[in-house]
Amino acid sequence: MQEFILDVPTDAVTLAEAMSWAQEKLNQKGTHFIASVNPEICLAARRNSALLAALLAADLRIPDGIGIVLASRLCGGQLRERVTGIDLMEELVALAAAEGKKIFLFGAADGVAAAAASKLKERHPSLIVAGTAHGYLPQAPDGEVACNIAASGADLVFVALGSPRQELFVAKYGAASGAKILMVVGGSFDVLSGRLRRAPLLYQRLGLEWFYRLIQQPKRILRLPVMPVFLLAVTQQKLFSGGRKHC
Repeated sequence: MQEFILDVPTDAVTLAEAMSWAQEKLNQKGTHFIASVNPEICLAARRNSALLAALLAADLRIPDGIGIVLASRLCGGQLRERVTGIDLMEELVALAAAEGKKIFLFGAADGVAAAAASKLKERHPSLIVAGTAHGYLPQAPDGEVACNIAASGADLVFVALGSPRQELFVAKYGAASGAKILMVVGGSFDVLSGRLRRAPLLYQRLGLEWFYRLIQQPKRILRLPVMPVFLLAVTQQKLFSGGRKHC
């Protein structure tokens, strides 16, 4: 079941349901795209038609952000829980290790993807890392990276290029990569590599991961207005639509 929040579709799935979906797709033909939906991306998609088109083309769109769950409740929707990109990524990595699937990490600063892959290997010794590539590759066009991924034989690709570049990469080059699943994961490599610490469980449960991230990266204070602007936009759209369950 899908809900539309500021015209961006979001799948009403739990983490367990997203995992079940992914396990099924890993054993099917074709390429599948997992996108993350959060307030910042919803607002950006209103101004960027290419980003919106990429999100519409995704096969699964997880509700990644407490703001998305709040918007759903405001509109009488059915989102039951937030599914963070890093939680789903870690579950998928564990699945890949258990089933002998190959992963590829693309994105973040030089050395971060490789460090994240190394940490994941420590946790899952049987994990097969088909390759890594950082996101600062002016000499290597995205199409070339997709070809390198295809040559690696990766089944799962995690893309951490920041939005909208990561969504546009998967939408344009996902099929060329030959992978079964490509998932955009934002800043997850920074956390998995140990470059940043993830918020303690209490912060996660209270939906305050953003605050913990702000403590570590004070420059993110410039992004604080996103939440009130997002909720105001959702409220306005709800009123404009006559209170229908479509925000």
